[in-house]
Amino acid sequence: MANEQVIIELDNRGVARLTMNRPEVHNAFDDVIIAKLRAALAEVRENSAARVLVLQSAGKNFSAGADLNWMRSMADKNYQENVEDAGELGALMWELDQLPIPTIALVNGAAFGGAVGLVACCDMAIAEERASFCLSEVKIGLIPAVISPYVVRALGEPAARRYMLTAERFFATEAYRLGLIDIVAAADSSLEAELEPLLTALLANSPAAIKACKNLIRHVSNHPLNPDVVAETARRIAEIRVSAEGQEGLSSFLEKRSPAWLAANTTSATDGNK
Repeated sequence: MANEQVIIELDNRGVARLTMNRPEVHNAFDDVIIAKLRAALAEVRENSAARVLVLQSAGKNFSAGADLNWMRSMADKNYQENVEDAGELGALMWELDQLPIPTIALVNGAAFGGAVGLVACCDMAIAEERASFCLSEVKIGLIPAVISPYVVRALGEPAARRYMLTAERFFATEAYRLGLIDIVAAADSSLEAELEPLLTALLANSPAAIKACKNLIRHVSNHPLNPDVVAETARRIAEIRVSAEGQEGLSSFLEKRSPAWLAANTTSATDGNK
């Protein structure tokens, strides 16, 4: 496992850890790594036991973005080959963004170029206080095209205009202010210490409701508020009220007991510690 460039692990709570493991090149990615990350995401998506995905990296830096040797090889290819290659990275970003379960990025060190896109695709992000970010593409005559929908959404257009055009490096406190990350781990804390409360909160909730809620957020964010959206939201709440977990959640609340999913999660964690 130590030699794997992408590691996927699932613990007994349902927390999947997806680790980029190329510390010798600052976790830069190329076509091979992109394919492996996509395969790992597919594995998580198909595993009903996976309830949360944590995206992280080995070594001192989250990711330097695109691998220099990979970029050099693409410069020698024609337009259509470049379209197809960029499409693979686009598919990775889309699949991470659309993953049904909650996703959390743990950002250590530097996150440059496409790595900022990975962070922006996650539902939540925690960064070390010393973590830095840079949309560096224009420095080398390129543009952050494939990651732009996610980065602009996360930063907002004014901040995207600045940092995409200047390629300035900015740090965790600024990333927090802009909304790219949710939590800054102070020097006397750690990413893991800040992660645990989020995991505890997420794992206490209905797995089916979490997925339905994430899908709901995506739907209402991409449609104007009109009678169709009002009707759709009514349909969705009705659908989940009559679902198995919806019924269990309401019953457990009224009966003042833990819902089945929480009891099952507690039992699983206890069994795992035997």
